[in-house]
Amino acid sequence: MKSAPPADAGREGSARHSPAAPETAAQDHGNPTWVLLAALAGMFATTFPITILTVSLGSVAREFGTSETTIAWVISAPMLLSAVALPLLGKLGDLYGHRRIFLLGFAGATVTAGLTALAWSPFSLIGLRTLAAVLGGATQPASMAMIFAVYPPERRVRAMGWWSMTGAAAPALGLLAGGPLVDYFGWRIVFVLQAGLSLVAWIVAAFVLRETPRQRVRFDLLGAFALALGVGGWMFALGQARDHELTSLPILLAIAVGAVGILFFVAVERRVDSPLLPLSFFRLPGFTAAILSNTAMSAAYMGAFVIAPLVLLEEFGFTISIAAAIMLLRTASLTVASPFGGGVGSRFGERVAAVAGSSIMTAGLALVCLGSWNVNLPLFGAGLVLQGVGHGLALPSLTSAISHVVAEADLGVAAAANRLTGQVGAAFGITLLAIVYGGRNEPAAFGMAFAAGAVLSALSLVAAAGMRPGHPSR
Repeated sequence: MKSAPPADAGREGSARHSPAAPETAAQDHGNPTWVLLAALAGMFATTFPITILTVSLGSVAREFGTSETTIAWVISAPMLLSAVALPLLGKLGDLYGHRRIFLLGFAGATVTAGLTALAWSPFSLIGLRTLAAVLGGATQPASMAMIFAVYPPERRVRAMGWWSMTGAAAPALGLLAGGPLVDYFGWRIVFVLQAGLSLVAWIVAAFVLRETPRQRVRFDLLGAFALALGVGGWMFALGQARDHELTSLPILLAIAVGAVGILFFVAVERRVDSPLLPLSFFRLPGFTAAILSNTAMSAAYMGAFVIAPLVLLEEFGFTISIAAAIMLLRTASLTVASPFGGGVGSRFGERVAAVAGSSIMTAGLALVCLGSWNVNLPLFGAGLVLQGVGHGLALPSLTSAISHVVAEADLGVAAAANRLTGQVGAAFGITLLAIVYGGRNEPAAFGMAFAAGAVLSALSLVAAAGMRPGHPSR
């Protein structure tokens, strides 16, 4: 006997927030394959520079005559402000159409990327890079919503497998292809290349994408301000905690501002007719479990990502080039496993795939912990591979699961919430593992940091076990 689709629960929980949103057949929004390819092209163009830019910070700092601490804001500021902007951009797509928001944001990011190549000071570079990241962030919830709109529920997890693969492959390919270009032409070539790729991807998207239904409700401006205040405060505190005492005044003030912002946000959302992020979503087990699992998994994965190269450099004595090549083991295994993970989620259900993936990732972190503690390279390398495999298996299902429990009209803000919590989790994981490591280049310190990552991954497993069983198509 077929059970009621989980999507019904989401419609009951959020129907009052989307009174005018029509239910539209998936086919009406365009060809699924072309929509997916256009979305992946946009994602690739906006994400590939991050790794090559990270390893180029030293040369950028030298060119501008500033410190690496200052120029590191080229990475930190875009992460902070793009996270704050995600819910706003997702909701704007729900209100005014995801194609429109995708194309406007992508166009702005393309132009800004080109201008970034002309940066004349460290602060112009930080500002332009941050603006490009915020505008490019519009492509993430919008493209997810458009993919969910063209794929029926039983095929969404497979589409998210390709999404996850692209998200993993883009930074790796950017490092492999961009490294030699930066060596020959300097760091500015990264943004010239990004602008060119983005322009091509934008033209394809303009022809391929079709508009999604729009809501006819008032935008929750007060809720957007409160959420930005809350998320911004906590993200700033997490970013500063790696370099300052947790009891320092700036961090305590940021935590307090974040707490006030979140409390204010909850109060606002309970009273408005059309909230930015309906709190009823969090009463849906399928939504909350997937969000929590994704948050903890992002924390474990990104925290280990920052610490692992230090082990290769300090414990095993490798050069930067060799350490980067070894780290590609994790990225390559994630890239290969993601489409497979989409197939597992489609065939056996998203909870099965998420539980299996988080279990494998937890085992991988345990091996990395043992490998670093005992200075054992085979164990360490095997752990890196298992981390990538586990993340690749779980991520497509954790991403697609939320689409089955909310109404189609709320897909944009739901996807944005998923991306936002993932970014907050990543910032938390990086901070936590860095604090546990404490700058002590000792096997025990590295081992304890990865042990903390394994605990975070185990929490992801517990949350994944609370997801809805089965699959919407069954």
